Amino acid sequence: MSNLWKSIFFFFILFQFCNINSISSSELQFPCNPSLNSPYPFCNKSLSVTVRAQSIVSLLTLEEKIQQLSNNASAIPRLGIPSYEWWSEGLHGVATNGPGVSFVGPISSATTFPQVLVTAASFNRTLWYLIGSAIGVEARAMFNVGQCGLTIWAPNINIFRDPRWGRGQETPGEDPMVASAYSIEFVRGLQSGNWRREREIGPMEEDDGMESLMVSACCKHLTAYDLEKWKNFTRQSTADLSFARPELLQKARTDWGFKGYITSDCDAVATVFEYQNYTNNREDAIADVLKAGMDINCGTFMLRNTKSAVDQRKVKEEEIDRALLNLFSVRIRLGLFDGDPREGKFGELGAQNVCTEQHKTLALEAARQGIVLLKNENRFLPLNKKAISSLAVIGSLANNVSNLLGDYVGVPCSPMSPLEGFQEYVETIFFASGCLDVSCASDDGFDEAILIAKRADFVIVVSGLDLSQEHEDLDRVSLVLPGKQMTLISSLALVSKKPIILVLTGGGPLDISLAKKDSGVASILWIGYPGESGGKALAEVIFGDYNPGGRLPVTWYPQSFTNVPMNDMHMRADPSRGYPGRTYRFYTGDRVYGFGQGLSYTSFKYKLLSAPQKLSLLGNSKAKSSRKIVSHVSYMEVEDVESCDLLRFYVKLSVANIGEFDGSHVVMLFSEFPKVLRGSPQRQLIGFERLHVERQQAAESSILVDPCNHISMADEYGKRVIPLGDHIISLGELEHVLSIQVV
Repeated sequence: MSNLWKSIFFFFILFQFCNINSISSSELQFPCNPSLNSPYPFCNKSLSVTVRAQSIVSLLTLEEKIQQLSNNASAIPRLGIPSYEWWSEGLHGVATNGPGVSFVGPISSATTFPQVLVTAASFNRTLWYLIGSAIGVEARAMFNVGQCGLTIWAPNINIFRDPRWGRGQETPGEDPMVASAYSIEFVRGLQSGNWRREREIGPMEEDDGMESLMVSACCKHLTAYDLEKWKNFTRQSTADLSFARPELLQKARTDWGFKGYITSDCDAVATVFEYQNYTNNREDAIADVLKAGMDINCGTFMLRNTKSAVDQRKVKEEEIDRALLNLFSVRIRLGLFDGDPREGKFGELGAQNVCTEQHKTLALEAARQGIVLLKNENRFLPLNKKAISSLAVIGSLANNVSNLLGDYVGVPCSPMSPLEGFQEYVETIFFASGCLDVSCASDDGFDEAILIAKRADFVIVVSGLDLSQEHEDLDRVSLVLPGKQMTLISSLALVSKKPIILVLTGGGPLDISLAKKDSGVASILWIGYPGESGGKALAEVIFGDYNPGGRLPVTWYPQSFTNVPMNDMHMRADPSRGYPGRTYRFYTGDRVYGFGQGLSYTSFKYKLLSAPQKLSLLGNSKAKSSRKIVSHVSYMEVEDVESCDLLRFYVKLSVANIGEFDGSHVVMLFSEFPKVLRGSPQRQLIGFERLHVERQQAAESSILVDPCNHISMADEYGKRVIPLGDHIISLGELEHVLSIQVV
């Protein structure tokens, strides 16, 4: 287990928005001030993190300990320890959702990157790392002027299982491998910061998982969260019990070597008792979550009820000490007990490091790489900017920036709407909203939109979703475009001089089957929530200054999928009850667009250079019965495989750009299992890489495949197994057979 996972901090379900506090730079307080309290052992930087944290805990009274069990940890004046707010947000830029962040002060804005689902569509690990790094630098800079905490509750690592989920936009999509890869890169960047590389400073020191941190990440949410409210089911009723179960939380600490802190979601401990009736009383709820391994409660429930739990002997003081050891260890690793942090290794970061040209350029590049071209009949795009005399731009979202940022957002640096982006390319632009807003309940604005569509050379319609349709606490009930949006699109396609260009916004998948089939709609692009630079990126793509290369990170289902109960989280299809399964790995129904789909202005051709044809598995010493027979076909449990690391191999390939445009291309390597076990995935992603290939040139790549991770699957009982027999490794239309056997 790498040290990365020892420093990722888990966050558990359910948010409640709180008031935002503002702390001025002059009021920033810190412990271990040399003139006041440096004699304490916890101020001695030569001691280990653990010893220093133990020193703090040993000096606290029971009441002082309890006051640390909230996201708003109280000050301990007699030890010179100030209060600390654990809850700050930075999902795709420093955000105002948590009480630890304020934009009132020397820093009034921060770089707003595309929403995570859009960034995921780039399938670019380097980009994910750089975005995390930029957010980490800006968060630390804002901390230094008293406007942000150092514990950032991001990323969201949930799988986007249901297309109606209002928070799916926050996730890296539906594939577990992509979600894992995104989380690793984002957390690495956020916690260490590329700022150190820019200054030619070496890698941050490591000390058995207790390395110092620029900021601290917090991966949310651990399990079972992919709905807000569906009929009588809510996230409160389906998600919060996970952090009361020790087998889940201790897996992180024992199996993964996790050294961070574990927090409940806001008011979730109260929910265990008050909403779910999981325990008979408040004290039992506190006892259960502490015994399970939770360290901190977002909210005040534990502040109000832990003393009673101790008095009733349901909670031991040692159990509180365990939690505080984790909490103070993190604060020490952040440098918060090393004297004035503004005089430390990150002390010179400030307002000059926020909204830099480098970060704004990165936000633009992220938006470019995340745009997905879904349809382009007769190579309608890109438009020739020199041959356009007039352009009609239609849609309320075209002239709006705030609705294109997504949720968990702050104040953007230099936002640009799509309309503003188009104005950099075309002098004569006609604009009409068409629909008054995204809900499009009325056709009152259709006549004006139709009129300008008839006049202009080309028509661009910006349609889709915004936060009025999907967000935390709001799931969609339909997958089609809201209200009369589709009626407007069809009407415009009938009257325009040329086929129209349709731009789709929002996080959730859409059933746009009518537009897909309509010859009057030449091109369809998905931009999601593209962040502050989305308008410019979109214009560059449409007018050919950037060749799109994004791929959908989620399946786009038909409207009929809304018949599937949102609270049924089974992934595998079950024909006996008409259940179609979820995500590209298991879904058996029709698709509007599939996972990984995305076009380019150029064409690419694959060549497989090398890959093994046979792989032999050797059982370990305790696996005499590791070869299991199921319907006369064999498989091996991963835990029984000898030396998984030695089984790794590379698939070497070549990608040739045979078109007329330079472009980036996402290589996606899939595996199809032999049909050994019931419920096997139809296929699963085992590797990906984004390559830039100039026209009429080729590029080579090698993708590392780890059979124990990538060519294994979970059986019905949750055991990871490697099916024996012929596996098909596919790259586009190329297929390669890999035979796996036991020796």
